[in-house]
Amino acid sequence: MVKSVDMSSKPRLSAYLALGFGITFLSLSSLFVRWSTAPGVVTSFYRMALAALIIFPVALSQMKKHGAPSKKVIIFPLLAGVFAALDHAVWSTSVQYTRVANATLLNNISPLWVALIALFIWRERLRGRFWLGLALTLLGAVIVLGNDLILHPHLSNGDLMAVVSSLFYAGYFMVTQKGRQSVDAVTHTWIMTLVASLVLLGVTRTFAMPLTGYPPLTYLSFLGAALLCQVGGMFSVTYALGKLPASIVSPTMIAQPVLTALIAIPLFGEPLMPGQWIGGLLTLSGIYLLNTNSETTPTSSVEGVLIPPGAN
Repeated sequence: MVKSVDMSSKPRLSAYLALGFGITFLSLSSLFVRWSTAPGVVTSFYRMALAALIIFPVALSQMKKHGAPSKKVIIFPLLAGVFAALDHAVWSTSVQYTRVANATLLNNISPLWVALIALFIWRERLRGRFWLGLALTLLGAVIVLGNDLILHPHLSNGDLMAVVSSLFYAGYFMVTQKGRQSVDAVTHTWIMTLVASLVLLGVTRTFAMPLTGYPPLTYLSFLGAALLCQVGGMFSVTYALGKLPASIVSPTMIAQPVLTALIAIPLFGEPLMPGQWIGGLLTLSGIYLLNTNSETTPTSSVEGVLIPPGAN
């Protein structure tokens, strides 16, 4: 018997709460990267590896209770891990060749790719209110983060790398939505995180990046990123993707860099300009339209997939 997750019904409050927690925790990501003296890829590796160790006992208990994912569905968390690792690796490298704001902005055009995939491949019904919300969300992000691109409209190699990272980010959202229709949030997060850590380890070894010899504050940054951003943030987003379509979750995540900019005001003395406040309001307005759009109807199941009890 095939059981499907009915995401066409009104999304549950728990999904929105999880998404809110996820955005809040993930908004701290760039702060931990700034506090770390290690290369971005090394920080991402430790974030994933430590999180995989932390989640493992809970994931093991979950798999003992419901069984491990079948060969037919395990491909989704595996692919999610690969996409997450490539997104982190390419984005963290892009910031070495362009401004952090540019890289963050271009990485967050991923909702556009998600929407196009949802529309043309998954046949989701995305109508006027959705596209208006997406346009406002992206426009707000451009105003908050894109001053340099607006004043100097050209794409450097770092900018192009950030665009590539946005494709991997979009891939993560799409396969996680599919995976969460058949794999519980804890197991999915653990497999994804473990795979991402292995891929990132391979990247660090390929480019001979040192994994040791850093000051204590850097190792605390690794731990903070693992506990808050990966365990807290990515688990919350993964949970939400079991109840909300990726075409909604992905643009809502644009609130993350906006929130990061707000957090940077007291921590680093980086105040927002008046125009950036307007951009933040546009982003929030777009997110509101997206999340009150009743016309977004995603596919509701993976054909032929058996979903264990309590998978959500």
